[in-house]
Amino acid sequence: MIAVPFVVPLLGAALALLLRRSPRAQRVSSAVTLAVVVAGATLLLDTTAGGAVAVTQAGGWDAPLGITLVVDPLSALLLLVSSVVLLLVLLYAVGQDISGLSRAMPQVFHPIYLVLTAGVCLSFMAGDLFNLFVGFEIMLTASYALITQALTRERVRASMIYTVVSLTSSILFLTGIALVYALTGTVNLADVAEKLGGAPPELRAVLALLFLVVFGIKAAIVPMHFWLPDSYPVAITRISAIFAALLTKVAVYAIIRTQTLLFAGDDISSVMLWIAIATMVVGILGALVQDDINRIMSFVLVSHIGFMIFGLALNTVAGIAGVLYYLVHHIVVQATMFLVNGLVRQYVGHTSLRSIRGLTAVSPVLALFFFLPALSLAGMPPMSGFVAKVALFEAGAQAGGWLVWTALVAGVLTSLLTLMAIFRVWVRAFWGTPLPDMLEARAELRRGPDVAGRRVMAVTTGAMVGAGIAVTVGAGPLLEIAFTAAEDLLDGDAYIEAVMEGAT
Repeated sequence: MIAVPFVVPLLGAALALLLRRSPRAQRVSSAVTLAVVVAGATLLLDTTAGGAVAVTQAGGWDAPLGITLVVDPLSALLLLVSSVVLLLVLLYAVGQDISGLSRAMPQVFHPIYLVLTAGVCLSFMAGDLFNLFVGFEIMLTASYALITQALTRERVRASMIYTVVSLTSSILFLTGIALVYALTGTVNLADVAEKLGGAPPELRAVLALLFLVVFGIKAAIVPMHFWLPDSYPVAITRISAIFAALLTKVAVYAIIRTQTLLFAGDDISSVMLWIAIATMVVGILGALVQDDINRIMSFVLVSHIGFMIFGLALNTVAGIAGVLYYLVHHIVVQATMFLVNGLVRQYVGHTSLRSIRGLTAVSPVLALFFFLPALSLAGMPPMSGFVAKVALFEAGAQAGGWLVWTALVAGVLTSLLTLMAIFRVWVRAFWGTPLPDMLEARAELRRGPDVAGRRVMAVTTGAMVGAGIAVTVGAGPLLEIAFTAAEDLLDGDAYIEAVMEGAT
């Protein structure tokens, strides 16, 4: 089952390419492929939720020589959440294609989207640094193609920035892998974790900072965040939703994995705390001065990456458990917000706050779809964002220290400013009397020939809102898995023993 989340999407991509002349068959095959991935991820989570570590050695080559795929509670949890979001966004994209709202080429979109899925899943399961790099490159190569769907001048510019920054990060990643191999003679994560203990502390600290920079660029932490607000908002809705939900979170996962497993004994927590503070504050201040909903959400995304870095910097079970729950919450909520923004475009053709008014009167359902995840994003009780932030703040209060308390103050301030940014969108876009052309658009949407596709988009967005509510309702079981995963991450022995069992 471990190979299913990686191999099945690649096979599905090949099949989708063969079926490019039959759009309906292509859509069905892509949806079935992702449903199989969801089923496989569910079984893997059921297997590992209690703390078990599942390992497979590709081709029968034992670690550290072969390609190792590893699924522990952290990997399984993120695999399941990511595959569910990927499936729902795919269904939203199908609705866009049926309704004729998208200028993207669906016969190309489906194979590339499934390749992206394979890259995301491999990144979560990779048991060595090189295949973690391969997973990132599969994911990023697919994202280069996706971000240029339905080309405009603005998208070409954004894709160039995104590509150059990603390639720079990849070069640094390869450099880091080469340095680790030169130092230890291996790239297997478990083997590196055992052998790095004998390296000079200063050298380990430099490597820890290097990998923090590598994945920090991809995660858009301040000051390496400048590319994200220029890239995500201009992509078509289906692409921006999945980028906002997953691409930065895969990088956060890589930071968590490397900093806990490889560099657990190297104290760069103060550096991460300063980065967390800067990311929270700079990101949310950027959101407050934007006039486009997608750009506001992109800056909020940057800001809330800071909460995850803060929890990791605490280096405690409670802190990392809070980060893991925050990851799950943020993946679902960010995808939902961008899908809602796609529905807003149906009525006004854009997401600029300068010419949107009265959306609540135009579509009460759309207003509800925005309101619920927005509350969660702002951390209002009893939503999942509130639970995640309380878990992080409680862990910070337990850890103590003046820098931690400074970060806590920054976190509270960021939460209040996030609420202000969300309230500003609500007041300007959803309150008031609708513009005449918005009422005309509503009438056309209700009687147009493309109503079936629009209904698919609305139902899929509603399902994503429901997934966010499920994260809130299921906070207890999810936090239990998060605490189990956090204990395993900080200990590391179970991971190392499972991977190195029978090592050559």
